[in-house]
Amino acid sequence: MTTGVRRRMGVEERRQQLIGVALDLFAQRSPDEVSIDEIAAAAGISRPLVYHYFPGKLSLYEAALKRASEDLASRFVEAHDGPLGSRLLRVMRRYFDFVDEHGPGFSALMRGGPAVGSSTTNALIDSVRQAAYEQILSHLGITDPPARLELVVRSWISLAESTALIWLDGRRIPRGELEVQLVHDFAALTAVSAAYDDEMRTLLHPMLAGEPAEGPFGNLAARLIALAS
Repeated sequence: MTTGVRRRMGVEERRQQLIGVALDLFAQRSPDEVSIDEIAAAAGISRPLVYHYFPGKLSLYEAALKRASEDLASRFVEAHDGPLGSRLLRVMRRYFDFVDEHGPGFSALMRGGPAVGSSTTNALIDSVRQAAYEQILSHLGITDPPARLELVVRSWISLAESTALIWLDGRRIPRGELEVQLVHDFAALTAVSAAYDDEMRTLLHPMLAGEPAEGPFGNLAARLIALAS
């Protein structure tokens, strides 16, 4: 009879394993509720060995957050094919996939978790927001946005964050409805801004010109017309 021999992991491989284990646990409970002992047990190693790879829980949390932030930022990457409304809807679906999978960790990060306040954590959160901002501008075909457009896009990104946090508290509204609503919110924010600014109006016209009646933006227009009648 032969017995299996456990393969010894290299340093980087072990670090990546611990980050993955931490992310799995943070997806179930707030990071400040997860102990190093739990992470060690889930990884099948001793507590001192965890400290061999990470000097403390905060450094492991930040490493896990870095991987999660890269994942979240990637959810905003979308091919420039088809109407803008449909593209934004696909982005929102992937965004809520992440929120759904990492609820407690996402909530703890945005509301205040063990690493909040550190320069590393703040920089990672800002990097996700900036990546989302740049992706939206790329879909609008704009590299040097006017002040009102920057305000609209950044406000919408903040709205998506707050909407996701509220949804996590009980999930009382169907997720799919919120995804569509956020796309409608983007169109509404842009339209309101355009009502006060000629430059925004010029930007808005081509954005809506190619939108099909059955798309998210067309659906919003139909709902608003029905509401006014």
